Amino acid sequence: MSVSEKAITYATLILADDNVEINADNLQTIINAANVHVESIYFSLFAKALAGRDVSEMLMNVGTASAAAPVAGGAASSDAPAADAPAAEAAEEEAEESDDDMGFGLFD
Repeated sequence: MSVSEKAITYATLILADDNVEINADNLQTIINAANVHVESIYFSLFAKALAGRDVSEMLMNVGTASAAAPVAGGAASSDAPAADAPAAEAAEEEAEESDDDMGFGLFD
């Protein structure tokens, strides 16, 4: 990630934390106060990308959608995790053995 991208991202987080509207002018004001050079296109890009979105809400829900999918799939049967464990261990052992067959070892 470039310095410009980091600066604009941090400026966005600062605005979101202070409950200030995320627009190109506010982003540019923070970046200028930090004395960082950022191309002017980034201000409008970030402002348009985040228009109408709650950045704080986005940060609080990072990963919740992906974590919900396995839980919903695993809730169908209480015996499923116990039955899948030996199969997963067998697959893991096979993967370890296949590495040895190809001659790729840790100390080769």
